[in-house]
Amino acid sequence: MGEGGTALPWHVIRQEVNGNRYRVAACATRAEAQKVVESLGARGAEQRYWVERQSA
Repeated sequence: MGEGGTALPWHVIRQEVNGNRYRVAACATRAEAQKVVESLGARGAEQRYWVERQSA
């Protein structure tokens, strides 16, 4: 839940080299989530990041 109890439907997912997946951020918009992905991906780590929409 975001501020004021509103749902944040866009999630940033990280997958590590061993296959484990984690939600690392929740955002109000796809564009906001994509900016997080780009920021994390720019660090050059071996993890993979992408955006998923939370199902209702």
